[in-house]
Amino acid sequence: MGSEHFDAIAADWDNDEAKVARARGVAEAVAHAVPLDHEMRLLEYGAGTGLVTQALVDRVGAVTLADNSAGMRAVIQEKIDAGVLPGARVWDLDLETQPAPDEQFEVVVTSLVLHHVRDIAGVLRRFVELLVPTGYLCIADMDREDTGFHGADFGGHPGFDRAELTAQLAEAGLSDVSVEDCGELVKDGVPYSVFMAVARRAV
Repeated sequence: MGSEHFDAIAADWDNDEAKVARARGVAEAVAHAVPLDHEMRLLEYGAGTGLVTQALVDRVGAVTLADNSAGMRAVIQEKIDAGVLPGARVWDLDLETQPAPDEQFEVVVTSLVLHHVRDIAGVLRRFVELLVPTGYLCIADMDREDTGFHGADFGGHPGFDRAELTAQLAEAGLSDVSVEDCGELVKDGVPYSVFMAVARRAV
C-alpha cells in the first residue's frame, strides 16, 4: 500500500469520526505513559493528517510531523497555516529508504504505521537514532490477526505479536518496554485490538 493510496484519501481523512476518536485515544495513551512537558520535542512518524500530534500539541514543545504521502503533508500544512498546529514542521520522510535526519527528539510517536513497514528492524534502529538518551518511543499498532483487516495480498504485517515486538525493541537498543491495550479498530463489523508499546532509548 504505497503513498498514492494515502494521497487519494487524505482530504477526507478527518471526516471519519472513528479516525479522529482513535487518534485522541492514542494521544491519551501517550500522555498516560510519558511525563510530557513543554520542553519536549515530539516527532510523529507516519503522521497522516497529524491528528495524534494535534491532540498532544498543547502538552509538548516543538513538534515535527513526518509522512511520505504528499496528500497527507498538504493537509498538515493547511493545519499549520490555520494555526491548528502552530509552529509545526513537516518532513517528507520514509525511514525504510532514507537515513534518519540528524536531529533528536524526546518523544517519537507512530500510530498504525509499523504494520506497513517491511524492514521493522531497520526502522526501529532509525527511531533510536532519532531519540535523545532516555527518550521515549511510543508505537500504537494492531495485534496479530488473520489478515482479514488488509486482505491476504497486503505487503506489510498482519499486526504484531506483543512478545516478539518487545524483543525487537530490545534488539534495537531500547529498554523499559511496556505494552498495554489501546482500543480497537472495527472493519466490516469485526473488531481488531490495538496496543500501545512504549520504550526508552538506553543512556
